[in-house]
Amino acid sequence: MKQQYDQILVTPKPFVKWAGGKRQLIPILNENLPKTFGTYFEPFLGGGALLFNMLTERNDQKCSISDLNSDLVLSYTTIRDKIDDLINSLKNHEKHYQKNSKKYYYSIRESNPRSQIEKTSRLIFLNRTCFNGLYRVNSKGKFNVPLGKYTNPNIVNEENLCSVSRILRSSKISIKCRDFEAVLRDAKRDDLVYFDPPYQPVSDTSNFTSYTNKDFTYDDLSRLVELCMKLDSKGCNVLLSNSNSQKVADMFTTKPWKIFKIKANRSINSNSKKRTGHFELLIKNY
Repeated sequence: MKQQYDQILVTPKPFVKWAGGKRQLIPILNENLPKTFGTYFEPFLGGGALLFNMLTERNDQKCSISDLNSDLVLSYTTIRDKIDDLINSLKNHEKHYQKNSKKYYYSIRESNPRSQIEKTSRLIFLNRTCFNGLYRVNSKGKFNVPLGKYTNPNIVNEENLCSVSRILRSSKISIKCRDFEAVLRDAKRDDLVYFDPPYQPVSDTSNFTSYTNKDFTYDDLSRLVELCMKLDSKGCNVLLSNSNSQKVADMFTTKPWKIFKIKANRSINSNSKKRTGHFELLIKNY
């Protein structure tokens, strides 16, 4: 039945809001991509804004995408393989949410479904209806964001989900759940590796956002920097996004690294006045 969606010509966009999402930075990121490259690797997939934009413009592009968040990776594979069942499940969530949004939201937040379809529809439902569309889990791995104040959230967004499903079905795209360091085994000369990790705090009073229940620590950042150096020595193209942090900049002072400071807004900061006027770093070796 999923063939009925093959002719939908909607440009695919991220199906979840994700802290640090890159939709607003796509024009700048596009300007900073190499003219040509082999396989595209993205080991901190998140919402996949750059991936979807790239596949729209280069539909023959070979991609290897991954993330350590198993629920997120499951969502990508479910959308790819079981789109009809997922949409039906989301429509069911929408129907119950409209009857009693608060009661239903917290009942789903407390639930722990076992099936692939229900796990994915729960993640998308909570992401669409929670406060600020923020994905956050506590130290026990439990989603803990309160209900958002929406009058009519777009819970199903059928056209976009079908478009995402269609584009992910390419045999040239592989989706894995794994630590970012695993990319070193697969990436070859002239491939492009784009890193968009949880950002380094810009001050001692700010924190990392927990995308998984394992925080991305300063040690992880050091591992990432070392990995960038190894990929560079293999002849890979490396592009890295991070916060406008002096610590990060100091780690890339040698050749061939080039550091650019770019303007970026924070679309899911709880304080709307703090969403603008931010800068972040774009670092590359080509």
